[in-house]
Amino acid sequence: MALTVKSTSYSSPIPTLVSIHDVMPATLDKVDAIINTLSKNGIHTVTLLVVPGKPWQASEIDRLREYAKQGFELAGHGWHHQVSEYGGLSHRLHSLFISKNVAEHLALDRAGIARLIERCYGWFKQHDLPPPSLYVPPAWAMGNISRTMLRRLPFRYYEYFSGIYDSKINCFERIPMVGYEADAWFRAPFVALWNRLNFIDAKHQQRLRFSIHPNDFQLLLHNSLTRDLHRVAPKQLSSAQAIP
Repeated sequence: MALTVKSTSYSSPIPTLVSIHDVMPATLDKVDAIINTLSKNGIHTVTLLVVPGKPWQASEIDRLREYAKQGFELAGHGWHHQVSEYGGLSHRLHSLFISKNVAEHLALDRAGIARLIERCYGWFKQHDLPPPSLYVPPAWAMGNISRTMLRRLPFRYYEYFSGIYDSKINCFERIPMVGYEADAWFRAPFVALWNRLNFIDAKHQQRLRFSIHPNDFQLLLHNSLTRDLHRVAPKQLSSAQAIP
């Protein structure tokens, strides 16, 4: 799940966690295309964030099994990846500026979040898929649930906007993150600035998360994404090494 970013601005390689988000039946063909593009750039160790609550067909679940056999790590990524109602003003503001309508945790209380996470984990077991160790809430919005409660839930690692929490050893590691999901003109400059600052921060943290969404190669920052892929070279690390 980890790779190495190379850049002339870095004095040493930076271990990088590369992930493809929103893996669901409607995006599988795009996921395949992204995997092929990554492979051509020497990137072979990738985590796939799977959305269980979509209408999966048996053949599509077989594709997930094939990904796992090829060495891709499967992770949990919410349930529906969509909200049917909003959890208040803060959720609406978060939706407007950051998450649109995908931050389903923000519409739930802590018990509801816990049930969603447990349901997500159980889906993998139900469909004879490798039990995932990583859970990433949609839009990285964990919502109103404490880390004490997370320690009682089945995943070991929980990814936040700011980093990754290891519930087994009760440790949080701040890890800079870059992304490319800019689907409106006013988002693009902010996302580009965010990425630039986080590449710089990664030099000091010696960790970086590199997130790709299914439509990113067709969105406004596709040139930046393609360019930045050339800064990434393979380096095999286990997911546990995200938190030294």
